[in-house]
Amino acid sequence: MSKSMGRMRMSSEDVVLVEESKNSGHPTVVTVNCPDKAGLGCDLLRVVLEFGLYVTRGDFSTDGKWCYIVLWVVARPISLKVDWESFKNRLVSCCPSCLPAFYLDQFSAASKSPPLYLLKVFSLDRKGLIHDVTKLLCELELTIQRLKVMTTPDGKVLDLFFISDSMNILHTKIGREETCEHLNVVLGECCISCELELAGPEYECQQGFSSIPEAVAEKLFSPAMEDRSQAPSYASEATVIVDNLLSPVHSLLQIQCRDQKGLIYDILRISKDCDIQIAYGRITSSVNGYRSLDLFVQNEEGKKIVNSEKQVSLCSRLKEEMLHPLRVMISNRGPDTELLVANPVELSGKGRPRVVYDVTFALKTLEICIFSAEIVRHSTLDREWEVYRFLLVENRGFPLTSKRAKQDIVDKVRRTLMGW
Repeated sequence: MSKSMGRMRMSSEDVVLVEESKNSGHPTVVTVNCPDKAGLGCDLLRVVLEFGLYVTRGDFSTDGKWCYIVLWVVARPISLKVDWESFKNRLVSCCPSCLPAFYLDQFSAASKSPPLYLLKVFSLDRKGLIHDVTKLLCELELTIQRLKVMTTPDGKVLDLFFISDSMNILHTKIGREETCEHLNVVLGECCISCELELAGPEYECQQGFSSIPEAVAEKLFSPAMEDRSQAPSYASEATVIVDNLLSPVHSLLQIQCRDQKGLIYDILRISKDCDIQIAYGRITSSVNGYRSLDLFVQNEEGKKIVNSEKQVSLCSRLKEEMLHPLRVMISNRGPDTELLVANPVELSGKGRPRVVYDVTFALKTLEICIFSAEIVRHSTLDREWEVYRFLLVENRGFPLTSKRAKQDIVDKVRRTLMGW
């Protein structure tokens, strides 16, 4: 029997193998063996990031038709509980099926946008409220697509979460009721009401684009490498080298950058968006806080990247988005103080996972309350951004009129997002 026929007869159980570590803190080994598709590595690493996992090292290779990927992952923090069976199922859902009929069905399903649900939570206000809701949604594998938080004058909060359901549990009345019951337990006596329903077409207008003041947008979306306020000095180095001598048919990208949360996802996201095909890659372990990657790549035509302008463009984009995958700043919004966090959106339209979780966790740690919040989209000349806007409530520990306090908030939020 030929190797290709053996591959075609693989069961779905063999597509993704997860070997859980027997010792806490030691890596779990994830193996993916399936037909290849454009951007598969990015899709897999997105799931890794969604589950709060960190890649310690990895290897992946493809002949253009079939790929083999091995990732060593650990939970961050170690106390994080991971549903490995659910994690495996999510990875399998990213992979083209080994069976033609299944592949066609999967392709048809993937081409449809997942249904959008509207979660309305009305409750008494308290510190950490939005983070507690966000944490539960992450645990239930419900992805926040849009968010609108409003505080009423009498100290109550109306939270509108527009969510998608990767586990397909919200399509039944029982699934929606159980989700609301979980929220009632988390919020306790603070919860006044909780409703979850399929969002109708009238809510599509909620996916509005931002009305960020021009001066704020110019600073938030300026070329980050020219804006030293966007990063501390110890994160100001990244190198990308293109070597066309080592391989007769591939360009070698040698990448080194300070280690951070989502680093591998960001590199593969850029590769996917730039139509860069990765034939072989190796992710080394972190050494002195830095990570190295060797990627043997080709352009969209299956050739080396020899054009000097394209080399410079690719290297510049990789450097910029490795150093500044997220933009964080504080500005004045009338008499109020607003925290803004922005990240590039994949060409597929997907935003970055767990941003709301990390930002609200950082604010909860600082005991800063959120008066209102929303997620919007913003377009610049070369890309689309997802922008998270939080109006903050001043407290004694962090007087928001203080320049030092504002910088401390920005640093705490950035460090949490970057995993530092």
